[in-house]
Amino acid sequence: VQLQASGGGLVQAGGSLRLSCAAPRSITSVFNSYVMAWYRQAPGKERELVASITVGGATVYADSVKGRFTISRDNSKKTVYLQMNSLRSEDTSVYYCNASPPWNKWGQGTQVTVSS
Repeated sequence: VQLQASGGGLVQAGGSLRLSCAAPRSITSVFNSYVMAWYRQAPGKERELVASITVGGATVYADSVKGRFTISRDNSKKTVYLQMNSLRSEDTSVYYCNASPPWNKWGQGTQVTVSS
């Protein structure tokens, strides 16, 4: 299964973006069974977990984004969101959504570029 993230773009430092990830039809019947997460990978760095959310809404965040990013999910729409506020240049990455732990296949991700 490949989940496609959207909503990235170019933003100035201090700005905001909202990423979205809608589950494909092949998993909509089981979407509500999975912990979902956002990951990111910057050039030359390993992919890292940014935030995760359980079916019930419990969340976990990387220390680097706590207080700035908010993960949410709409189980009726089978969609996961990442609201990113107070963006910094170090948030520049390709952002991916996947389950946690992740499924084998990754979607293309969405590029987020923060200019200082």
